[in-house]
Amino acid sequence: MAERIIYILSCLDCKNKNYTFSRGRAKEYKVEVKKFCRACGKHTPHKETKSS
Repeated sequence: MAERIIYILSCLDCKNKNYTFSRGRAKEYKVEVKKFCRACGKHTPHKETKSS
């Protein structure tokens, strides 16, 4: 069975880590989506960062 890794989505404006999601180890690209950031108070682009 494939191993799942937990990733964290962080805001590109304020660098606040807001959301988590999991996906398989094999990936071709980093996820970038527009999500609501509580620190900024608006919808901003969030990019995945690997949790340590």
